Amino acid sequence: MNTRSVRGVVALAASLCALAGVTACNVESDSDTAKSGASASAAAAKDLKVGWSTIYLTPSWMQQTLKMLQADVDKLKSAGKVSTFKTFNANGDTSQQISQIRAMIQQKYDVILVDAGSSTALNPALEQAVAAGITVVAFDSLPTSKKVIRVGTDQKAWGSMMAEWLAGKLDGKGSVIAMNGPAGVAVSEDRWAGAETVFKKYPGIKIVSNVHSEYNLAPAAQSFASAYSAHPDIDGVFSQGGALSAAALQTLIKQDKKLVPITGENYNGFLKLWKSKQKEGFSSIATAQPNYLSVIALEAAVAKVEGVSVPQDITVPLPEITDDNLSEYVQTDQPDDSYPINDMPQSEIDKLIGK
Repeated sequence: MNTRSVRGVVALAASLCALAGVTACNVESDSDTAKSGASASAAAAKDLKVGWSTIYLTPSWMQQTLKMLQADVDKLKSAGKVSTFKTFNANGDTSQQISQIRAMIQQKYDVILVDAGSSTALNPALEQAVAAGITVVAFDSLPTSKKVIRVGTDQKAWGSMMAEWLAGKLDGKGSVIAMNGPAGVAVSEDRWAGAETVFKKYPGIKIVSNVHSEYNLAPAAQSFASAYSAHPDIDGVFSQGGALSAAALQTLIKQDKKLVPITGENYNGFLKLWKSKQKEGFSSIATAQPNYLSVIALEAAVAKVEGVSVPQDITVPLPEITDDNLSEYVQTDQPDDSYPINDMPQSEIDKLIGK
């Protein structure tokens, strides 16, 4: 995914919120109050009451997502289509997220956006919202319910994109350390499944160590250093996360070792290192889970209310960051834990959502 990490909270607070009938616990952002009983017709979206339910908000990726989403809300407010927008932060607790979604149903929201903490646990609450006439659109971390609109990327394609590039760089042979996310995490498993399918086509490529690590720099550095000490003659690194990539490259730099090809993500710390070592011949490819998934989700919801036949599943193309366009993404004046991404043009968003 990226460096996001779930922080658990006490579920009792969520239950108390639901029993008290309040709008939500941990409301992070609030805009103008909606008109009482405001609703949208099938012909035009006006004065929509929009809520975003997110499993967590602290990580930098989520903060960037909120900033991008808020900018689109402001645009839609100016157009008279949205009157209220609130963010509901579940602080890593799925039970709390369910309670907050049900609170939005009680408060008669017109649109619920969701970044799900569980692929299955939220389904009943989300389907209850749909049954109540609320337009529900999930993005990024998706529920399995077929009754909500889902906006995401193809995680297996992520892995295969990285693996194909690396196999090409190695001319189909060599020793590789694989840096994957935590074992059992769906995103990590899907990305590795995509990569493994590719590597099986190249019998000359040997995965000498398959490392599982948190998507955070410090533990990833420890994991890579251990694998590298056992296999110092590697020819490349398959990495499915930006912090993992940065950890691998930092280790090679600190130990003054050969800079082998390493796949990556749009984690700014990795992009900076990549840029600084290009003149020494270091090469990479990276992709991203783009923050504008949130904008596509909101635009899809508004279009749905306006009567557009929006696809139930919207697969957003993965960006491709290469040696040639790296300068368009890397932000040398921004923090390492940011995720630089270019906006998606409105015309492309319109095509994805069926307008």
